[in-house]
Amino acid sequence: MTMKNKATRIPTFTAAGLALLIAGCGALPDKPVRATLYDFGPGAASAATAAQPPTAALPTLALAEIESNTRLDGTQILYRLGYADANELRPYGQSRWSLPPAQLMRQRLRDALAERRTVLGPEESATIARTEGKVPDTLRISLDEFSHYFESAGSSVGLVRLRATLIRGGSGGDRVVGQRTFTVRHPAPSANAPGGVKALAAATDAAVAEVVQWVDQQARP
Repeated sequence: MTMKNKATRIPTFTAAGLALLIAGCGALPDKPVRATLYDFGPGAASAATAAQPPTAALPTLALAEIESNTRLDGTQILYRLGYADANELRPYGQSRWSLPPAQLMRQRLRDALAERRTVLGPEESATIARTEGKVPDTLRISLDEFSHYFESAGSSVGLVRLRATLIRGGSGGDRVVGQRTFTVRHPAPSANAPGGVKALAAATDAAVAEVVQWVDQQARP
């Protein structure tokens, strides 16, 4: 083989290698799509609420961490096809809550309760009980259902079910003042993750309002 032949083959090999490299770059996978994060929004504070006359403060309340089943401990937005298999929980692929639903609900509930009373966390309540000998009532919430529920292919709701228990401490030990289960359904504006989020946020606000009213009634003599 002469030097001339070598010289003519080198550009040909280089061009072929370049073509393979370009083809390989085109076959690289796309960047992973970042999941869309949702929460319950900024809250329902309004000028109308602010304009209401102040009401008498109710007794201090301790709000425990909200309990939930293992399936609700994560941040997946879950839905059920009630018309197909209501026992199966399915996650939306590219949509997530910013925090687990129980934590989002606790923030909403604490804000609502704090409009008329002092609301303490578990540690704050324990500190007051130890230093001042005062034991405030404790509100415990168990979140049992939190899903975008499809009653049919074209009709769905945000479904929230929770159990509230009000506990009062005393020298003879703790006793249950009252317990109640709340179930709220709110229509979803669309059959997808954004529609489910709006419905669940509205259902949560409605459930929180019912819980607050119930707790206030328990506090009255």
